[in-house]
Amino acid sequence: MKIACVGGGPAGLYFSILMKRQEPSHDITVHERNPAGSTYGWGVTYWSELLDKLREGDPETALAISENSVSWTSGVAHVRDRTTVQPGDEGFGIGRHRLLELLAERARSLGVRVEYEHEVTADDLPDADLVVAGDGVNSAVRERYADRFGSDIALGRNAYIWLGTTKVFDSFTFSFQETDHGWIWAYGYPFSGEQSTCVIECSPRTLAGLGMDAMGEAEGLARLEKIFADILDGHPLIGREKGDGAAQWLTFRTLTNRTWRHGDIVLLGDAAHTTHYSIGAGTTLALEDAICLARELGTQPDKEAALAAYERRRKADLLRLQSAARYSAQWYENLPRYIHLPPEQMFALLGQRHSPLLPYVPPQLYYRLDRAAGRLEALRRLKRWLGPKLARTSQSRALASREETARQGLHR
Repeated sequence: MKIACVGGGPAGLYFSILMKRQEPSHDITVHERNPAGSTYGWGVTYWSELLDKLREGDPETALAISENSVSWTSGVAHVRDRTTVQPGDEGFGIGRHRLLELLAERARSLGVRVEYEHEVTADDLPDADLVVAGDGVNSAVRERYADRFGSDIALGRNAYIWLGTTKVFDSFTFSFQETDHGWIWAYGYPFSGEQSTCVIECSPRTLAGLGMDAMGEAEGLARLEKIFADILDGHPLIGREKGDGAAQWLTFRTLTNRTWRHGDIVLLGDAAHTTHYSIGAGTTLALEDAICLARELGTQPDKEAALAAYERRRKADLLRLQSAARYSAQWYENLPRYIHLPPEQMFALLGQRHSPLLPYVPPQLYYRLDRAAGRLEALRRLKRWLGPKLARTSQSRALASREETARQGLHR
């Protein structure tokens, strides 16, 4: 098969690796519009379950990623001048630059052509049996056929900025700071022995009140360094690398598509779906897309059947995480509901932010029920039954609302 992967991100590169391992005679080219080594995103996170899946798909890739990652086993939350520590599952971080280097090196070693500074336009797609659009949330390929894919984007309420720092955190670190204009908070995690990622988030009201929506990058970073001096220990915050533009305050876009395939085109990773960064699953889900698509193409004799099975399986797998991401984003958007709880309760509910029950139960009551559920099997069963039921109801309402909005737009 002749395969063209549009976009040289983790999903496209890993998919090309898996397909070449399955059948070396496949003719595969990865088209990346940016120069080699040019990417934005600092570090990405993943958990041990992903490493297990990577070992099954390609042990060499899994070993390289593991050897270039750092890990942590606890979370730390700083609220004003109070600190709470909670043990957790082992998490991993790796620099996005390094991850892409490793994947590209492995792909080339298997015979994949990786072409940098080669922009594929939607009106001039490569001549291939299969075009894999893995060119991100701003996918030009998807946008060209947005009506066929049924693309929909929902905007979050809060503003965020993605930064780096030379402070190497030894755990997944949260810092919640109160200002005269409201709360602002940071998520920090290491991705190498020299640097960490630091994502900072606040409401639009707080951003405007602090004046940071109108500040230049240098002034804005200096202001943030003062606000989060408690966790930075004198280390600087870093915007984009030199020559790569300035770091920008953004609003998260949750992308969904009615279908992920159109003719010989199939969507992969962030071109197909996005999940809020607060659950740290974006890269993992993109790689799992690649694994599933490669598996279906390798086992289904008919390409159309393989693409349909890929879409069906991945959409089903994503339901739980998409729900978790939606509730996680809403937890931060409603931070005042939780921030004044005693620190141990607030951090416990931070860990429960994915729960579809939490928005419907007073926080202190939920905390007490959750502690009791840990001891009583009947309550655990009730929580397992009621949570998904509320999640499905909420998701159905959200989808129905979006469809009604779309219909009204068509009638205008």
